[in-house]
Amino acid sequence: MARNGSGIRKASENSIQIEFTYNGQRCRERIKLKPTATNLNRATLHRQAIIDAIENGTFDYLETFPNSKNAKKLTGKTEITVCQWLDTWLDRKEKHIKSSTYVGYTKVINILKKSLGQIELTELKKKHIREWCETQTSTNKSIANMLSPLRSALQDALDDELIIENPLYNFRFRRNEPPKKSDIDPFTQDEQTAILNALKGQHKNIIQFALWTGLRTSELIALEWGDIDQVRGTAHIQRAKTQHASKPETTKTKAGTREVKLLQPALQALTNQKQHTFIEGNRIFKNPNTGKNWTGDQQIRKFWRWALKRAGVRYRRPYQTRHTYASMMLSAGEPLAWVSNQLGHSSVIMTAKSYATWIPDSQPEAGNKAVNLFSNKR
Repeated sequence: MARNGSGIRKASENSIQIEFTYNGQRCRERIKLKPTATNLNRATLHRQAIIDAIENGTFDYLETFPNSKNAKKLTGKTEITVCQWLDTWLDRKEKHIKSSTYVGYTKVINILKKSLGQIELTELKKKHIREWCETQTSTNKSIANMLSPLRSALQDALDDELIIENPLYNFRFRRNEPPKKSDIDPFTQDEQTAILNALKGQHKNIIQFALWTGLRTSELIALEWGDIDQVRGTAHIQRAKTQHASKPETTKTKAGTREVKLLQPALQALTNQKQHTFIEGNRIFKNPNTGKNWTGDQQIRKFWRWALKRAGVRYRRPYQTRHTYASMMLSAGEPLAWVSNQLGHSSVIMTAKSYATWIPDSQPEAGNKAVNLFSNKR
């Protein structure tokens, strides 16, 4: 019993302990409340309600304290495991996330379950997660990406009062590793010319449009003729079609929904494409081999690989057309904020960080205006 005889006491800065007797055994349980005077009074009432329920035979220990070890022992009910909770959580998330995200989460969770799945959810600690991280050979970023759905699942478990704290709260795993080489590898002007010369018809149109709009492949193949404003010369980017989705979904990020200015080469690609697919509400770019909509980037890669080989250009994935667009715009001196908006980045900082190398390259005279204006020369 608590020292003051009330059966209630402060357990920590964020919890209050309740003490009572159940089936002849003294039990101590914590409730997640700051031990203020008001909350201590609430806890007292809660304790009295528990005692009344025990006397009336209506007390459900596990329902009242779902995280309690005592509840498990005294009721004989089995504790939920990490594996069971992750499966439950993933089923709940499916209807709220994109198909590609669901597939990604499934892969990660299957990996996590092999090492952490048999641990009881309430017994999962930081040390278990840290030990798992140590066994991974992937990069810090990859490990962080894998921990992301686990962090979210544990937060939902906390919100559902299945656990009293999220072991991943404030947790960060980092090992010393060399700086990662940038995967930005744009095509030169000569390479672009060689690639376009190796293509014809609809294959050429989609690649030329990609090079001069910087759209993600998923955005490119979901674009419809109704998204094009011929008067203003813009494309309204509002959906994306990923490999795992049965139909187009919203864009990758909120910033991804945007108006993209169509430059002359992009407009020319659209003009050339009209004879093949121009119907209001129809997808602009279709697979010319089947006449059907592109299903994802895997189909694109098939003809793309062939085109680069024919052009004699070193292979890079189709996504490099986006990097090529960004590097061309920045190297030409286009405003950073404008380029960031065109790409659908969430911030200018992200654009600057990704393409910093390309910003000064085409500006050999950068700084001279300031020298001429503010130097001491007379």
